[in-house]
Amino acid sequence: MQLYALGLNHHTAPLTIREQVAFQPERLDDALHDLTHERTVREAAILSTCNRTELYFATEQPQHAADWLARFHHLPLSEVSPYLYTYPQRDAVRHVFRVASGLDSMVLGEPQILGQVKDAARRAEEAGTMGTLLHKLFQNTFAVAKEVRSTTAIGANIVSMAAAAMHLSERIFERMSDQRVLFIGAGEMIELCAAYFAGACPKRIAVANRTEARAQLLAHRFGAEVMRLDVVGEMLPHFDVVVSCTASPLPIVGLGMVERAIKARRHRPIVMVDLAVPRDIEAEVGQLDDVFLYTVDDLAQIVDAGLESRQQAVLEAEEIIDSRVNGFLHWMQARDAVPTIRALRQHAETVRAVELERATRLLAKGEDPQKVLDALSHGLINKLMHGPTRYLNQSEGEQQADASRLVQQLFNLNSPD
Repeated sequence: MQLYALGLNHHTAPLTIREQVAFQPERLDDALHDLTHERTVREAAILSTCNRTELYFATEQPQHAADWLARFHHLPLSEVSPYLYTYPQRDAVRHVFRVASGLDSMVLGEPQILGQVKDAARRAEEAGTMGTLLHKLFQNTFAVAKEVRSTTAIGANIVSMAAAAMHLSERIFERMSDQRVLFIGAGEMIELCAAYFAGACPKRIAVANRTEARAQLLAHRFGAEVMRLDVVGEMLPHFDVVVSCTASPLPIVGLGMVERAIKARRHRPIVMVDLAVPRDIEAEVGQLDDVFLYTVDDLAQIVDAGLESRQQAVLEAEEIIDSRVNGFLHWMQARDAVPTIRALRQHAETVRAVELERATRLLAKGEDPQKVLDALSHGLINKLMHGPTRYLNQSEGEQQADASRLVQQLFNLNSPD
């Protein structure tokens, strides 16, 4: 029985594919039971977020999990398999350690993923699909993630435009949970920004885009509402943060539009982040009182400042993870040896019981105790040494040298003690 990780994520699959294999929370228990029903997969946990769907499981036949994933979502395997990755034991352990530590996230070092991994483990435990291997794996995973975050600066520095946009907004507003956020556009950069802002649970999120279908996809992920692009000016006063990134050749948000919004807001401040090139927001907007306008260049300065420190933190985190992977695999190997250890001790106990019974009978007959103890010790030695001695005598050629080294190591014969 081996551990595996199987799935797809934002690195390997587009959003359209990720959506098709995502698990709704209300179906997760049924999915876990279904995956382990035939006992081909003995233990299983499912991690399903907007950026990844991954199965962590113990089995002898990993292909069964891929077949099941496609079947459960009513998809042909051929449609899903180009985007899937399967990690065998060592790589699987390393992967889940990296995921929980934020090293495999769309936003490097983001903290939300650890909570999502913990939730996946909890759901598996509640469903009864968490066995000894996965339980130990996740306990180690949480410990590794905690160590990475407490001993490195993986989450302390801003290294993405999306994180910088969030950081600048938090400078103005004490609590993002009280604010209303409008995203103009629905491309990759807006998707990254939405992931950051949604993590702070703002009071309202809206997406305005020229193509409504694309806006609907993004809104569905983050619990947002969809707005037509032509009503942005009318709705602008209702939002505290505006993040825009479109491919429009001309500005979408003009000076007059923002002037009217500020007046309607009674001069409550508004943060505007323009990530588009060419600009979506007229440059003159930045001269208005109560408007905090940031461009892509402003965000780039913050990102550059954090890159060097974050890269060093990633190297430190990878060293921690590699060390902890080796420790976990050592535990697994030791666990595999448990049946042999039990059998060896049982054999020794059987020998001891036989020799003790014989000695007890001789003592009952009045034999000399010293001779009985001597016979007992010789009997124990002869029987316990019989197996290793026969193993050495039956070895030939190169095998004999290997057998000698093994026995010397087992009994510590090269030690001066």
